[in-house]
Amino acid sequence: MELPRVTEHDTRPKQVCMNFDGASGCIAAARDAAAAFLDDQAPAAHPTFHDDVLLVVSELVTNAVRHAPGPLIFGLALLRDRIEITVRDTDHAIPAARTPDLYGGRGWPIVQRLACDVQVIRHDDGKTVRAELAW
Repeated sequence: MELPRVTEHDTRPKQVCMNFDGASGCIAAARDAAAAFLDDQAPAAHPTFHDDVLLVVSELVTNAVRHAPGPLIFGLALLRDRIEITVRDTDHAIPAARTPDLYGGRGWPIVQRLACDVQVIRHDDGKTVRAELAW
C-alpha cells in the first residue's frame, strides 16, 4: 500500500513538539498525541506501523520518566519515507540494554529492533534520543 507522501503543496503540519513535566501521565499523553498525529498525517499506513510507532513512543517516554528527573520534550516529524520520534530529557546517561527483570529492561532492545535508525545526542543539560521508523 502506497502512503501519501509529503509534498510542497501539502499544508498539514508535518511535526509536533510537546513539553511535558516528566510525571507518569505524560506517557499516555505522548502516545495519544502520536496516535492523533498518525491518524492525520499517515492514515493509510499499515496498522502494524502505527502500533510500532506507538510502542517506540511509549518506551522512549517511559524511559525518560523513569530515569530522568524533570521535564522532557517529545517530538514527532513526518519525513518522506519514515517518521522521526525524539525525546529530550535531563539525564546524561546513554541508554543501554540490561537483563530484563520484573521492573523493566525490555524497552531499549524493543526500540532498537523496531527502529531503522537510533541515535543518542548528548547536550549540556541532558540528551535527546532520536529513533526513526521506516514505513
